[in-house]
Formats: sequence, structure tokens, C-alpha cells
Amino acid sequence: MRLIEGRHNAIVKDLRRAFDRGELTEDSCFAIEGSKILEEAIRSSLKIKAVFFSASAENKSERLLPQLGAHVETLLLPDKLFTTAVPSDSPQGVAALVRFKELSADEVLAKAAGGPLLVIAGVQDPGNLGTILRSAEAFGAGGVLLGEGTVSPFNPKVLRGSAGSVFRLPFARVKLDSALTSLKAQGSRLLATSSHKGKALPEADLTGSIAIFIGSEGAGLARELIAKMDELLAIPHSPTVESLNAGVAASIVMYEVARQRK
Repeated sequence: MRLIEGRHNAIVKDLRRAFDRGELTEDSCFAIEGSKILEEAIRSSLKIKAVFFSASAENKSERLLPQLGAHVETLLLPDKLFTTAVPSDSPQGVAALVRFKELSADEVLAKAAGGPLLVIAGVQDPGNLGTILRSAEAFGAGGVLLGEGTVSPFNPKVLRGSAGSVFRLPFARVKLDSALTSLKAQGSRLLATSSHKGKALPEADLTGSIAIFIGSEGAGLARELIAKMDELLAIPHSPTVESLNAGVAASIVMYEVARQRK
């Protein structure tokens, strides 16, 4: 491993910037933190640009280094420098820059091959989006389209909450108007969750080519989008609870989709 001690080192600055912005770097890398999620990235066949170890976690390299290709740069940072680059309340001493090629909406639709799609319209809480992506993979979604106002899928909390699903699930960031046009052109039925009205989820037909729209945590789906849906879905729940959060609602709907398709 190469020892780095200067906070202004170019690759350390890239790591810090990727964490701070929760976005891809100029050379299309995102940042992850922790041994488990790094192993998920390796298992998912993503290309790793560089792995960083803090001095106090150098022993973790014994397990991780054999899993890395020879082309991966491995770096050792003093603990103080590591904590300035990795914004974690409980640093695990391992971080990485991972290369990623974003897909287009057309590529996601092609990969979905008629499978159920999730369309996320303005989910801003990274924990909720991470949960949605994890459930989408668990229950067989063909892909996910992320509309305007949705938190970045490369936000560290989204990456952690998805437990690696973001590495494997086809997704694209889209303009919702354009996505609607593409979905209608391929014959998908457009469905949306609603906390106030709609067909009870167990009674809805969730087979065939469908796209399920999930709105923002506070306002839900915009009225102009609701007007374009083919059907609204209501998840039966106690009337004392006003609504379910976006992550829970999407997970329940995707479970029912998977159940009906078995």
C-alpha cells in the first residue's frame, strides 16, 4: 500500500469531494465506506479505482486485498486524514472510489424486458431511496427510473441503505415527461400509490407490463402526474395512520407484484 499523508493529495481530494457531493466525480466514480459494501461492489463486478485504509484499520487489508485486482490502487492514510475525507459518525477505516457507467432510460427499459418498473418522483430522503432500491431488487423489479427532485443514487446514505442493490439494479435518472412518453409507447400500464383513494392493493392486477410511480414523502405524486395514471393503488392500513412513508409503500407494492407473478 502507498502511504499518503497530505490532505491536498489529488486522489484524497477526489474521495472527499465524492462523499461531500454524493455524486459521480469527473472520471465517473462514486465513494463508498465500509468493508461490507466494498465486498458487495466487488461481488457485483464493479471496477474499483482505489481503496483507502486508515492506519488503525490496516489489518482489514488482509481480508480485502486478495479480492482486489492488481490494477486497483491501495492507499494507507493516517487516521486523522482518513476522517477528514470520510464523513462517518463511526468510521470503519475502509473507503473506496468505484467506477460506474450510468444507463440511459432506453437502456433500462430494454434491460427490464417487460418486467415491473418503479418510477421515483421526488423521493428526497436517502434512507427511503436506499430502501426502495433494496426492495426493488429483492422483489424482482426490472429497473428503476429516478425523476427530477429525487435524491442522488450516489448519496452515501442511499448506497448504504440499498445494501449493494444499487450496484446491480438497472436505473437511470430521467425527465418524468420523457419517461411517461417512453412508457406509454411500449404499452406499460401506469400505476401510482395513493394514501387517500384508489383500488385496494390486493384487488389490483399487477401482472403484465407495468410502471409504478412513487411520489415524494410530503406531497406525494403531483396532480398533473396523477391525472396521467391508468390506475391508483391504495394500501389498506389503519385509519389512525395518515399515510405510509415512501420506502415502506414501495416495498409493500413490490412484494404484492412479486406475489401475483409467482
